Amino acid sequence: MEKYKKYIIAAGILILGIILGNVFSGGDSETTHAEGEHNYVQDPVTQLWTCSMHPQIKMEEPGNCPICGMELIPMESSDDSSENIAANEIVMNEEAYQLANIQTTIVEKASADKEIRLLGRVKPDERRLYSQVSHIPGRIERLYVNFTGEKVYTGQKIVRIYSPELISAQKELFEAIKSKDIYPQLYTASRNKLKLWKLSDKQIDAIEATGNVQEQIDILSDHTGYVMNRNVELGDYIKAGGNLFDIANLSSVWVMFEAYEADIPWIHINDKVSFNIQAISGKTFEGKITYVDPFVSSNTRVAKVRVEVNNPGNKLLPEMYASGIIKAKMKGMENTIVIPKTAVLWTGKRAVVYVKVPHEKTISFVYREIELGQDMGQFYSVADGLEEGEVVATNGVFRIDASAQLLGQKSMMNPEGGKVNTGHNHGGMKMDNGESEDGVDHSQMDMSNTTMEAETDHTDMNQRIITTDTFKGQLEEVFNAYIKLKDAFVSDDSGAVSTLTKTLLSAMKKVDMKQLTDHNAHNHWMTISKEITESATSISKISDIEKQRGHFKHLSAHLSKGVKLFGVNQKVYEQFCPMADNNKGAYWLSLKEKIQNPYYGSKMLGCGDNKLVIIK
Repeated sequence: MEKYKKYIIAAGILILGIILGNVFSGGDSETTHAEGEHNYVQDPVTQLWTCSMHPQIKMEEPGNCPICGMELIPMESSDDSSENIAANEIVMNEEAYQLANIQTTIVEKASADKEIRLLGRVKPDERRLYSQVSHIPGRIERLYVNFTGEKVYTGQKIVRIYSPELISAQKELFEAIKSKDIYPQLYTASRNKLKLWKLSDKQIDAIEATGNVQEQIDILSDHTGYVMNRNVELGDYIKAGGNLFDIANLSSVWVMFEAYEADIPWIHINDKVSFNIQAISGKTFEGKITYVDPFVSSNTRVAKVRVEVNNPGNKLLPEMYASGIIKAKMKGMENTIVIPKTAVLWTGKRAVVYVKVPHEKTISFVYREIELGQDMGQFYSVADGLEEGEVVATNGVFRIDASAQLLGQKSMMNPEGGKVNTGHNHGGMKMDNGESEDGVDHSQMDMSNTTMEAETDHTDMNQRIITTDTFKGQLEEVFNAYIKLKDAFVSDDSGAVSTLTKTLLSAMKKVDMKQLTDHNAHNHWMTISKEITESATSISKISDIEKQRGHFKHLSAHLSKGVKLFGVNQKVYEQFCPMADNNKGAYWLSLKEKIQNPYYGSKMLGCGDNKLVIIK
């Protein structure tokens, strides 16, 4: 017994300690745990709250994420606080930097190059258009050429004419023949009179040889080419100089392109243009610019650019569509600073970029207003505000700007800085049904004046993301509503478009974003869903079908990203119209391989082609 005495005493002390602990703690350990389970403690250094899904969010008070509605967590202090961080820097930790998919580019100097895309049509060479006239007055007795499009050759018979004047001229010739030895000048004058009526020496010799007056004479073609217009009928009486046929020689043709006024300074005489003809697949043509119209159309804001091309075999026919590319260079700008367009946030008055601060450990950016130069297609030249060697954000720029706004720093929409009053309670936002606790329906907000379109980041979206069947089914409902909306555009039915857009918005509200637990999937759908909702809302608020089609282009582009990422259990065709959006081109989705163009409807129903098949 003495042997176990120490163990008994120890056990007694342990039991007594447990009893005393329960007494002083209230005795309800389960309740204490349940109440403290989500009771986060604010970090004493940063005193900020952030979102686990969107670490760029930094709030001074706890609540829900203003982007996805998830509960905020304490933001831990950085180990890199020893670096000298300026007050105007937007600091991001490594996780936020990766999740925002931010990419940067070093500012460099380069020549001002631009790839200009032009659309145009084949036209006859105006210098090779001819009017075939009759130099003899008379009545049409026979038409040797009797339909438009027929090819004629120089010297070919085209019409036969009965002419009283011709009969009188022949009689004069016969009288002159009798006395040509005495009056040779009279004989020569009689022949020349017939020549002035475009009778050939062969025809005049035949008249002299027969010795008989010919009441009818054949008119021969003066030109080689194709008949564009037939201006006479059998039995018509024509005067001298009357137009019989319009003839076009197509051995060389013009391709008349349309250049927007912003592109005209880049286009010069003798610039090379490579172009394709829609009707002649697989062949690329080349030519040089020979003329740039000095006037811009007041209606279309374009100027004509002419390219002359030889046309062996007459493969290029008038009115064929052509799409051309010019590798243009801006003269006098051989060494200028250029940045990608994706780096620029544009407000209409100011151009904003975010410049990366060269810290060793800390990742941070500063707001910078710049002055842009020429539009270079995928790039801008910079007139002022950036130096060679600086680093600017080119992807995820909008996310940096959003962080700046939330922190009260200078930003695109708030150039003076300071806290932004959002006007409603973000902390109560519920993203699963589009409504917030303050009663505002955020999914229906007018976003036409926001900057969402300035940054739509879908990098690395080529691989299918696996998600739940529930989410995929909800997305399929959105897609089915979209297909009905597309068919309404095909039918030119603006009323049905407005109604079906509301159906699509209703389907969007039912998509449960909480089904997306993967960070990449979550962030991709956040961006896509906002863009779709914005475009659909804009469509629902207008009745002009052409303006509706402008927003439908953006809706289609973003829904296409969603379908490619997540799938909709259906075989989908991605189709493209090169003429839509002022010849910039636009895509749409369809369940049918046959083209039915929603951007032109009955005007050009079959315009477009299939670009991609998206598997189930």
